[in-house]
Order: sequence, then C-alpha cells, then structure tokens
Amino acid sequence: MTKALTFYTNPQSRGRIIRWMLEEVGAQYETKVVNYGPEMKSADYLAINPMGKVPAIQHGDTVVTECAAICAYLADAFPEASLAPAMDDRAAYYRWFFFAAGPLESAVTNRSLGFEPPEDKQMMAGYGNFDLARDTLIKAISNTPYITGETFTAADVYVGSLVNFGLQFESIPASPELEAYRDRVCARKAFQRANELDNALMPAT
Repeated sequence: MTKALTFYTNPQSRGRIIRWMLEEVGAQYETKVVNYGPEMKSADYLAINPMGKVPAIQHGDTVVTECAAICAYLADAFPEASLAPAMDDRAAYYRWFFFAAGPLESAVTNRSLGFEPPEDKQMMAGYGNFDLARDTLIKAISNTPYITGETFTAADVYVGSLVNFGLQFESIPASPELEAYRDRVCARKAFQRANELDNALMPAT
C-alpha cells in the first residue's frame, strides 16, 4: 500500500524548496497550508514540528522536518526519480548538502542580520567568513553543470534554492557563475510547476 504523503507549508517560506523536491520525485501528496501566527504555533502543528515552523512532511507515520533532511529523505523514499547517487558515490552529494545547510546558510543569514565574525574570532564560526563561504560555493559550481558533477540530484534542489533566493533577495552578491547555475536548475520543469503551485497560494495583494 502506498503511504500517504502530506506536505505542510506556506508559500512565503522555505516550503518552496520542498515543493520543488516533491515535483521532482513525482509523488502524489496533499498540501496543507499552515498560516503564520497562532496556527503555526498551535498544539496540532507543534505535534508535527515542535519548532513551530514550516516546511514539514508526514509520510505514513514518519515525520521529517528541516529542508535538507526532507530533500534527502524524499530522494531515498522515491528512488525511481534517480535524485540520489548510488551509496558508493555519495561523497560529493553529502559534502555539498551539508555545506549548504550548515556553513553556507549560516553565513548568508548572519550577513543578512548585519553580523560578520571579527577576524580574530573566525575560527569559531563554521564558515569562517561570508566571502570564504561564497567563494567556496562558486568554485563548486564552476567546473560542472551541477553541484555534484554532471547529474542533477536532490542536492541541487537545496543548493539551487539557496542560490535562487540569495540572488533574488540580494543576500548573496551575484556572479556570472551563480547566475548561470541558477538559470540551469530553475529551467527544470519541476521547478516551474512548483513555482506556479506556490504562486497560486500567495495571498492576494
């Protein structure tokens, strides 16, 4: 029996990353929009995610939160989509997934909040400084079409989303390499379908 898959999201959130991933794997899923404020902090939703934030998924009895974890889980749960390398070829896949979810996102968030580690304290920060994290990303996407090489994977959904958001909101300064990578991954049909679905859920202005 196919396990039910429920997607908890808000179109004004990182849930857009998971919508894209769901469209890539081609799974049937139910969308539940969770509104900011009391609903997202309600007892019912806190039972799904005690952090009181979206996105989250429930696949049968399994609940997964955190965007990178959800992407990795879905790639393994739906292997027919071929979005995860074979187990003996996952070094780059894990490396860049965790780099993006850890050092890169921390660097971008801190910079957006106006914080940069002082030079004598950079050893304490997992990313050192913002320029180092950004330069590392640029090098990673400069020599191959995708973050792990020649093949698009779930890691590109996550990394590509961060790059797309970063360029859109100017939290990551543009470069030709970043723009070219963004254009490649965002040209995928699954990304375009996901974007249309989430845009349709946006509140009227």
